[in-house]
Amino acid sequence: MATNFIDYVKIYCRSGKGGAGCMHLHRAKYLPKGGPDGGDGGKGGSVILHGNRNLWTLLHLKYQKHIMATDGGKGGQSRSFGKDGEDKIIEVPCGTVVYDGETGEFICEVKEHDERVVLLKGGRGGLGNWHFRTATNQAPRYAQPGEPAQERTVIMQLKVLADVGLVGFPNAGKSTLLSVVSAAKPEIADYPFTTLTPQLGIVSYRDGRSFCMADIPGIIEGASEGKGLGLRFLRHIERNAVLLFMVPATSEDIQAEYEILLRELEKYNPELLTKARILAVSKTDVPRLDEEGNELPDIDFEALSQKIGIPVLPISSLTGEGIDALKDALWVELNKEQNQVIEISHAPIDVTLIERDEPEAQEDEEEHTIYLNEVEEEWDLDKYKGIGWDE
Repeated sequence: MATNFIDYVKIYCRSGKGGAGCMHLHRAKYLPKGGPDGGDGGKGGSVILHGNRNLWTLLHLKYQKHIMATDGGKGGQSRSFGKDGEDKIIEVPCGTVVYDGETGEFICEVKEHDERVVLLKGGRGGLGNWHFRTATNQAPRYAQPGEPAQERTVIMQLKVLADVGLVGFPNAGKSTLLSVVSAAKPEIADYPFTTLTPQLGIVSYRDGRSFCMADIPGIIEGASEGKGLGLRFLRHIERNAVLLFMVPATSEDIQAEYEILLRELEKYNPELLTKARILAVSKTDVPRLDEEGNELPDIDFEALSQKIGIPVLPISSLTGEGIDALKDALWVELNKEQNQVIEISHAPIDVTLIERDEPEAQEDEEEHTIYLNEVEEEWDLDKYKGIGWDE
């Protein structure tokens, strides 16, 4: 399933060009002066994005590098209109954001199911010479050409839609927490970067209520500059209403680790700092020891909360300590009026940086065959004459 999660594609799109109008003068045995009757050209097809809640990845577009609508047909005689080009519908999951593939500028986004966004509009069909007849020009011998097609290379990025996003360093206990509070089964192991793709889970709350939680792959210092998993998954945090920071209790300086995570989010997009934040200190069941094995002092959670200005809650996914209190705090934040609408302006992306960071954008090195003759001396074609290939 991890290999099937594709949240980045770069494709070339082209709409259909409009059909040319017809230049025709009507001729009949008993109607010698029938006049102009050239029909209009058909409209070119458009490239349209369609939101589909049944899709959760851009996998179906990974190998579809060229998407083109059909051209409009030419007009005909007897004022017959050309056939309209067929629109090309691109099904995308909700939360897809589209950028210009050359400049990185934001183009549009699809957030709702069945939402339709015209990415490239088809060209209008040209008018036939029937439209240009006048009292002084009763037989115009010209028609209008169709509008040209529009073409563009676009980058599509999927930013998952979730109420709560888990933010933390690798091995902070994010996947374990998600597996405890929901039915999700993320991969859990004792090595960094176990989670390579975002995982979603529905967290059950009291009285049949629930909310969606997303496990974002671990962030390291310098992630906003492309280090670690880089920018690949920082984009998913933009869609979350509440950010749940997780720092393990075994850390020697919890506040410092929290501030590093906060700086990485600020470098990526300063608007992320306006979101509601909660800090969960995980793994409280594990003894606090430094690198030399000495016991660290106990954590003063109230004092830490006052220093950083957000709620700080101790939790243990293994024993269940603090899980209910964490759910209550998240539910209170989610129901605040300022956290109801998830709106964020999408800043332009650095195309060179994002493409270097994406695995699918890395091309395999071409194999180069080295002949012994090429290494030892220059090619001497005379020695190969007369053996058939030069005849």
